[in-house]
Amino acid sequence: KIHESGAKVVLSKLPIGDVATQYFADRDMFCAGRVAEEDLRRTMKACGGCILSTVFDLKEENLGTCSLFEEEQVGGERYNFFRGCPQSKTVTLILRGGAEQFIEETERSLHDAIMIVRRALKNDAVVAGGGAIEMEISKHLRDYSRSVAGKEQLLVGAVAKALEVVPRQLCDNAGLDATNILNKLRQRHAAGDRWAGVDINEEDVADNLKACVWEPAVVKSNAIVAATEAACLVLSVDETIRHQSPEATTRVAGLSEKARTVILLRLLNLLKA
Repeated sequence: KIHESGAKVVLSKLPIGDVATQYFADRDMFCAGRVAEEDLRRTMKACGGCILSTVFDLKEENLGTCSLFEEEQVGGERYNFFRGCPQSKTVTLILRGGAEQFIEETERSLHDAIMIVRRALKNDAVVAGGGAIEMEISKHLRDYSRSVAGKEQLLVGAVAKALEVVPRQLCDNAGLDATNILNKLRQRHAAGDRWAGVDINEEDVADNLKACVWEPAVVKSNAIVAATEAACLVLSVDETIRHQSPEATTRVAGLSEKARTVILLRLLNLLKA
């Protein structure tokens, strides 16, 4: 029935025996068993058709289509490529590298970049990156702290100083002189250049909004709110209790017994005297 339906590629979640594999090969058909359910659903969404549990309801409208199917070897692995899928809305990225640690780091960086673009598409408000928005907020808080009396002025100033950690860390990661770059950023922001940030390529300061170094505004807002809540939680703790290990408790008990022995000996010496 599968051959009569006109199918050329057969994917199964369950294993396919050697006899069935040879049967499909003799009729110029490709088959693959033990395919993950997630891969089956992704293929169905891209090529159309549906996942069937029996061949008795196999109809032409249940089959998916693609312009080209081929098997290629990439590195030490063989991959099946479906090209020209009519309903495809995604792409597959193959990451290659010499070490597993390098691949994992590349995957994390790629995932972060994709999530940033996804967030930017959902929330079209963006701000300049490279520490520009942090320096602008820091400058605003420093100006505001001068109008606050009492100890609150120190708190506002501490928050303004903490925001400068972001551009400083960017400079350290790029091997730049953080002190020199931060001084330039303070001067630029004091002059009204609110989008001035760290330019790693030129090792200087630049207008990151024009340089298309953007970050979603909602990400920055959530980061500042989360950091503020964490700081408030730490400041609200007035006492900590640490449970000592059994070894430490034994040492303390041993010292106490020795101290009592010394005191008793001194008392006996005083009585004898």
